[in-house]
Amino acid sequence: MSFEEKTSETVSSLKCQNCGAILHYAPGTNSLKCEYCGTVNTIEEENAAPASIHAFDYDTFIADLQGHTENTEQAVVVKCNSCGASTTMLPNVTADACPFCASPLVVQQGTSTAILQPHYVLPFVVSDKEAQQYFQQWMSKLWFAPSDMVRKVKDASRQQLKGVYIPHWSYDTNTVTSYRGQRGEYYYTTETYTEEVNGRTETRTRQVRHTAWYNTSGVVDNSFRDVLVTASPSLPRKMAEILEPWHLDQLKAYDGRYLSGFRAELYQTNAEQGLTIAKKRMDPVIQDEIRSDIGGDEQSIDSYNVRYNDLGLKYLLLPVWLSAYRYDNKLYHFVVNASTGEVTGDRPYSWIKIAGLIITIIIAAIVIYQFFATQQ
Repeated sequence: MSFEEKTSETVSSLKCQNCGAILHYAPGTNSLKCEYCGTVNTIEEENAAPASIHAFDYDTFIADLQGHTENTEQAVVVKCNSCGASTTMLPNVTADACPFCASPLVVQQGTSTAILQPHYVLPFVVSDKEAQQYFQQWMSKLWFAPSDMVRKVKDASRQQLKGVYIPHWSYDTNTVTSYRGQRGEYYYTTETYTEEVNGRTETRTRQVRHTAWYNTSGVVDNSFRDVLVTASPSLPRKMAEILEPWHLDQLKAYDGRYLSGFRAELYQTNAEQGLTIAKKRMDPVIQDEIRSDIGGDEQSIDSYNVRYNDLGLKYLLLPVWLSAYRYDNKLYHFVVNASTGEVTGDRPYSWIKIAGLIITIIIAAIVIYQFFATQQ
């Protein structure tokens, strides 16, 4: 089937067979539901078996990109003039706000663009109502947040909580690492010393620890699967990593119908840049393996060289419910992993509340001290 025929088929499948309205994907299901007449259309999956989810050869993928032979599809894309995020646009929307910075979007400037088709998509499981509940639970724990901030977050989550697919690169590789280092082994000697005891000088002994260092070298192997790198700098990388792990066993072969009713951001970090970040995420694991191989009581790594064999990748869309708002002219994010329900966010602190707690602790300490002093 040609790309044009597949695109036409997808567009047709998004229309309600009963009333003709645009269908939206229902989180946690394999179906599209009409918001007007309630008609449910099942998404018939191709290659749905978990065994069909596999990584693609990295070098071949990069060569296809450079040769412009990769799979693409047309989508209306709007770029935020404030933060630079580029997201697909929902149909029939005339006004909206950027899900990453809450700035108004100029919908009229949306352009039809050929975008790289992801390999897999992780459909939404958490509904918008469930996401609201997760937000409420998270906010109930913000003890030191400014009082008006909690109200603003509630307003923001109600008005700006948006379902967005965040692009990710997933890397697989088998590494072989040669290294040189030193192994430290403890040994002890007896040391004599003197000290004053009850006005007299006494001679005593103690054990003193030393480290003997020996040169060492070797080779270690590591196997990495699904090392994730967010391809969206619009969502802070630390925040994206907190949302892990994802239920990647529930990945589906990419089907545009899973995106109906949601937005998808285009990747801004390309596969090569993502690989550099992935290598940094792998590095602590490799170093730990080297130290384990060196053994001894202490280890020192002088140098090491990593070969990344069988390098594969997957281009994924992972779902989040995202709310962005500003407090005192600073941007904050609140995010729900729409696969697991994991919640994370950044928030301001009320220094008045913190100072009040410190003062309360000091006063309590003084009262307790005075109480015991009086008892004595």
